[in-house]
Amino acid sequence: MAHQHAPASHHPPTVHPVDERPALKRLVPAALQHIAAMYAGVVTPPLIVGQAVGLDAAAQSRLIAASLLIAGLATLLQTLGIAKFAGNRLPFVNAASSAGITPMLAIAENTAKGHQLPAIYGAVMVAGAFCLAIGPFFGRLLRFFPPLVTGVVITLIGVTLMPVPVKWAQGGDATTPDFGSLPNLALAAFTLLVILLVQRFTSGFLKQVALLIGLLAGTLVAIPFGMADFSTLRQAPAAALPTPFAFGLPEFQPAAILSLCIVMLVLMTESCAGMLALGEICDRPSTPGTITRGLRTDGIATLLGPVFGTFPTSAFAQNVGVVSLTRVRSRFVVAAAGGTLVFLGAFPVLGGVVSLVPMPVLGGAGIVLFGSIAVSGIRTLSAAGLEDSSNIILVAVSLGAGIIPLAAPRFYADFPAWAQTVLGSGISAGALVAVTLNLFFHHLGTRRTTGAAVLSPAASGSGTQIP
Repeated sequence: MAHQHAPASHHPPTVHPVDERPALKRLVPAALQHIAAMYAGVVTPPLIVGQAVGLDAAAQSRLIAASLLIAGLATLLQTLGIAKFAGNRLPFVNAASSAGITPMLAIAENTAKGHQLPAIYGAVMVAGAFCLAIGPFFGRLLRFFPPLVTGVVITLIGVTLMPVPVKWAQGGDATTPDFGSLPNLALAAFTLLVILLVQRFTSGFLKQVALLIGLLAGTLVAIPFGMADFSTLRQAPAAALPTPFAFGLPEFQPAAILSLCIVMLVLMTESCAGMLALGEICDRPSTPGTITRGLRTDGIATLLGPVFGTFPTSAFAQNVGVVSLTRVRSRFVVAAAGGTLVFLGAFPVLGGVVSLVPMPVLGGAGIVLFGSIAVSGIRTLSAAGLEDSSNIILVAVSLGAGIIPLAAPRFYADFPAWAQTVLGSGISAGALVAVTLNLFFHHLGTRRTTGAAVLSPAASGSGTQIP
């Protein structure tokens, strides 16, 4: 009788890299890489918005803690999922996005003191409900947000935020005696120099965390000169979960809601791009169901986040880059990072440590942070068909409309309050013009497709959050 080979079924089934559960010695450093890549981005929105509305050090630390907590919970929901309801079950990080900062600052500027955060949170909650409502149908809307449009918006996010780190580099508060002083500017320049040197002369993990190394070096140099404020650590409780509605009950202003719903459309587009890209990287292509569950997670986090004190939630594109670079595709690694963020959020004193960073140090790092956002937008635009003259006009007019509030802050001073809130945000104004012109050039009365293609994985490096 012929010799019979053992059946192949005796071999254990192969686990897909996305579902692999790495050993602890591999899981911990891989998870720390994700936290290092995203941490600065997670705390940026609460730092900027908190300062803009005049929060004291203790309230600022609570805002940071809430941002960390919701980011962790959203990431856990996204990576682990709930049946077929939510979670794309990819190594996908969710957290408060920098894209909402500019319109939220515009809302704060046009709202009476004491009502600023409630107005912002009311608009964020409606934006979350809006995401939940249209998420299942969003695939049909993607053609109205091609790389041409999202590239314009992401570029404007970086450009319109650039005055923020410039102000930080001078000291943060224009009313203080040392605002713009040489020591402040020198500390900002030192921080920027450290980041550049780390980028130039290191590789691997150190290069990925260059921003955090710069923040740490700048803070350590500032301490002997009395330029670091330790009051936050003294005031912040060691452990406390964020209190629901600690900053007031939400208020619902139509203009503010419209502004953040526009931002939510952009964030949904970026999340879709991230899921498409991550599906390709992980050899598990994203299906319509994957995208629907992923967007549903964005909507849930954005809707419930304001209850504890955080802002619009979306994908973090830099973490897609971490997966691509390291080839560690396990969703459980990212889930571990999410669990760590929840732990950090439960201890406000840890969030207070971030507030130790002096404003000039944040300024030096912020130039890299926000400048890189603009570069991400430019990278997206470079692949969006700019050889077409209509596309050049679309980008030129949209960027111009978005830069008006930056170049001439009182340009819309005589407009109604609702129009000032929408148009006073460069990102909102630029997005409205870009979407309208995209419809005009590529959809109305024509079957042209140049520059109007559905967002592809190749365009997904355009996220608003950067390492």
